[in-house]
Amino acid sequence: EVVHEISTVESLQFDFSIIRAATDNFSDSRKLGQGGFGAVYMGQLSNGQEIAVKRLSQNSSQGEVEFKNEFMLLAKLQHRNLVRLLGFCLDGVERLLIYEFVPNSSLDQYIFDPLKRANLNWDTRQKIIMGVARGMLYLHEESRLRIIHRDLKASNVLLDSRMNPKISDFGMARLFELDQTRAKTNRIVGTYGYMAPEYAMHGTFSMKSDVFSFGVLVLEIVSGQRNTLFRMGDNMEVLISYIWKNWREGSLSNIVDPSIISGSSIEIARCIHIGLLCVQENMISRPTMASVLLMLNSHSVTLQVPSRPTFYLHSSIESDVPSMQDYNLRVSEVEESRSKSNQFSKNEASMTELYPR
Repeated sequence: EVVHEISTVESLQFDFSIIRAATDNFSDSRKLGQGGFGAVYMGQLSNGQEIAVKRLSQNSSQGEVEFKNEFMLLAKLQHRNLVRLLGFCLDGVERLLIYEFVPNSSLDQYIFDPLKRANLNWDTRQKIIMGVARGMLYLHEESRLRIIHRDLKASNVLLDSRMNPKISDFGMARLFELDQTRAKTNRIVGTYGYMAPEYAMHGTFSMKSDVFSFGVLVLEIVSGQRNTLFRMGDNMEVLISYIWKNWREGSLSNIVDPSIISGSSIEIARCIHIGLLCVQENMISRPTMASVLLMLNSHSVTLQVPSRPTFYLHSSIESDVPSMQDYNLRVSEVEESRSKSNQFSKNEASMTELYPR
């Protein structure tokens, strides 16, 4: 079924020998990253064009489904803020996806690096936020399809030579009917810290769960910090709850990345405000991506007061909603396991990574 459906798009099919030559027979020196579904290699075609090649693991049956999903979706999408699919290759057990090569790696390699993030001034960060917002709006409302990404995060935003963002990794994306608003799954996939609570706890996903992930990304870009769990006095909390409390108290200097030495404080504060609106617990209260872009582009649009984010774990003295306690404990367990296992961290950061999995 996979072969039959994909082979109909003959114009996008590459010969395996061409890709093998372009990657020096999939040389380790060409490898950009390794993920759960296979490896990604840099290649160069005979005409000089640089490409990125995702080579699916031959023993991954789940990866075959991801391969089909990613190809069939991306083949129908064209937007300057989405990574461009150039073609595919099917040759025996070999299944390859060929993308444009995006030279500046992924956003996480910059904003979470103490040295590299100094290269991202406010104008560049604002351009990245706007570009990701436009790409997500295209997925949700402006293409012929309605697509929920389900795994938007800093490592899935690639940066081109001019630091324009390109959203990648559509292996987990889901196609909605135009009148469909939400869906539910028993197989929860994605990344802790970026998952909306209704998705992480109940498997419910929608455009608003993507909006939540976008909000987390915005707050990470402004602060230069990961949305991870840390201790603040008697409380365990994550970045977005820390930002919400400081925003409420008017302590924006505690939020903004110190390496941002120029830029409009009004625009920076507005981005923080919009990010907090996106990560509200009630999905109905979160804006759509169309509203997000309107708020980013027009200062005449009045912003509502955001409610407290759901990523919040109180001290033992104060009780919280049981389901949210469970959710935050799950996040805590994941973070603890990450800190204990360097191998896990390397695998996770490798290729969700530089290119779509």
